[in-house]
Amino acid sequence: MQLPPFLAELLGRSNRGVPAPGSVKLTRKLFYDLAAYCHDYALELARHDQTRVSLKHCYEFNDWLATLKSYDRLAKPLAGLSAARPIARWQLMVVVGGLGLVGLLAFGGRMDQRFFATLSYGLLFSLVGFYFVPERLYGTTIELLEAKVLRVVDSLEHLLLHDDLGLTEAAYFRIKENLEAARRELRQQIDLAHRR
Repeated sequence: MQLPPFLAELLGRSNRGVPAPGSVKLTRKLFYDLAAYCHDYALELARHDQTRVSLKHCYEFNDWLATLKSYDRLAKPLAGLSAARPIARWQLMVVVGGLGLVGLLAFGGRMDQRFFATLSYGLLFSLVGFYFVPERLYGTTIELLEAKVLRVVDSLEHLLLHDDLGLTEAAYFRIKENLEAARRELRQQIDLAHRR
């Protein structure tokens, strides 16, 4: 979903540099570079805590996904792949705490002292409760990002095996090696995350 221009500028997430979906021809060189990037990206994601949301990686993935969807041969296979949700625990706690504090200050003089104390403790306990809510419920964790990248790798491999890209034999096998290495790394990290 593309943001309105004024909101994109306000949030610093402008999509002006990204072409429309399916408007860029996927060349052999771009395909080769994408396969190598998938392998490097899988190794990069493996270095982070699987259960945490990384805002930096979410924004990078969203930009990369928009670029991937702009390629003519990838627009259709990746059309259903949703963008990452960059919502971190600290953001949620700041919003809940800020709204609760504003509510307490706005209505504090109009309510009974016991009721005010009950609401204050309720706000405190809700903040503690939000701290223990798993991040995957409201944001895209590294593990979920790895699953999204795995879907990209599967789409690239399907394209490699079933479309005539005009690749040389050496380029074909190098791309296949990169995609297989990325798949192994991603599946291993996802499997390790589920064993915890």
